[in-house]
Amino acid sequence: MFLVAGLGNPGEEYALTPHNLGFLTVDRLAERHGIRVNRKDSKALAGVGEIDGQPVMLAKPQTFMNLSGTSVGPLMEKHLIGPERLVVVYDELDLGWRALRIKPKGSAAGHKGMKSVISSLKTSEIVRVRLGIHPGHPVEDGAEFVLAPLGRSQVKELDEFIGYAADAVRAIIAEGVEKAMTKFNRRAPGLNREEA
Repeated sequence: MFLVAGLGNPGEEYALTPHNLGFLTVDRLAERHGIRVNRKDSKALAGVGEIDGQPVMLAKPQTFMNLSGTSVGPLMEKHLIGPERLVVVYDELDLGWRALRIKPKGSAAGHKGMKSVISSLKTSEIVRVRLGIHPGHPVEDGAEFVLAPLGRSQVKELDEFIGYAADAVRAIIAEGVEKAMTKFNRRAPGLNREEA
């Protein structure tokens, strides 16, 4: 079974903030594939179903972002899911708005939610889908920015972005990481400069 963990913060006040793109992607996958993500399990809301014939658990840790690993680790242990079957979806301030990067492994690059997951699992060989949130102008306070509501223009573009992220996760499950990277890794649309 695959585990798709979307990282975010619980609570209505965080629902439409950049830090909750992981949650929104899990919600979109749940909607598309008829999976109800409403069961409490290992400090997460979780649901089990199928994506392209593969058994999948979708999960939204309810621990707050910085403690995501304290939910993801126990979920994997309880359901006997190895790190090679984990996909973590989260926002990335180092990437421009609507850029997407699938990575098969690597450091947390300063993302505290991913850092918590790596620390809990004691491996950095974790497939992750990084969703760009940088607005294209200087951000004075990153912590404040990720918890502030999305701007009106971003909300308009959110549906396409979350749909694209859900497609990328489905491709990882159905076709493998390498093919999904080739198909879905993209720079921030409309920006000329190279996105890291």
